[in-house]
Amino acid sequence: MSTRATVLVLGALGLLAALVLTLALGVGTTSTDLAAVWRADPLVLAVRLPRVLLAALAGAGLAAAGVAFQALLRNPLADPYVVGVSGGAALGGVLALVLGLSADLLLPLCAFAGAVLSALAMFGLARAAGRTDALTLLLVGVVWNAFAAAVVTFIKTVVSATKAQEILFWLMGVIEVLPATSLVALALYLAIGAAVLIVMAGTLNLLATSDDEAAALGVDVDRARLIIFLAATLLVGATVATTGMVGFVGLVVPHVLRRLLGADHRLLLPASLFAGAMFLVIADALARLTFQAFGTELPVGVITAATGGPFFLALLLRPHRRA
Repeated sequence: MSTRATVLVLGALGLLAALVLTLALGVGTTSTDLAAVWRADPLVLAVRLPRVLLAALAGAGLAAAGVAFQALLRNPLADPYVVGVSGGAALGGVLALVLGLSADLLLPLCAFAGAVLSALAMFGLARAAGRTDALTLLLVGVVWNAFAAAVVTFIKTVVSATKAQEILFWLMGVIEVLPATSLVALALYLAIGAAVLIVMAGTLNLLATSDDEAAALGVDVDRARLIIFLAATLLVGATVATTGMVGFVGLVVPHVLRRLLGADHRLLLPASLFAGAMFLVIADALARLTFQAFGTELPVGVITAATGGPFFLALLLRPHRRA
């Protein structure tokens, strides 16, 4: 795709994302009032705006991470949930909750540390085995994710019922009203991770084909894979630390975009930021509307799972149908 076409596509996605975010500001738990957006209603500015911005930031980060993981591991089913990064972040967050470190700063910090340590541990285990290829990293990630899930389940079993409920609620993924400082911190982390991925988009194109071809063209495969893996981990860790476990965004969005725009990561990565933001903002708006039907608001992770679960199964079963 030419540079002009890329700019036009990204510009159109940016305008569409702005429209979706504006419309989402008019959706509340008890009513839908788009006119309140234009009146700059205090409720919109104080409650809905921070929540919509958080959903947009989280969706953008998870979608971009999903694009990177799928290309890096050359597996269409790879996403932050599968490769173990989210599991590590969840484990760090759960330990923080158990230890009473649920303050605005400490819980995100522990969850983020869990994600980074998980990524370093997975890469270290793969390197210790003498193999840092895509398949080895994927398998190590799956095993690590299972281990983290087992530890989290054990913790939920032995703590009090109140603490277990608090852990479960956080794990389901929640978009809440956060202070401006938390939103700025999340935006900063995401900007760093996304910038690294976009700069290395050309390298990611080569790694998505084969290690040998990338090496033949002068790419230090191990170093490039580590940088990309850590940048994607930064996106996931910062997001999970803020919202809990919101699954399937990194699976659904990259596949839809890849069908529409092709597999060039120089376009796919920035496009995923806009599309991921729109996806999670819409999911969060639907979560708010569930209050009118059930008298309680479903966690946004339930909405994304209801969308992503069938999508995941379709991807998983597609090769068997062809065979």
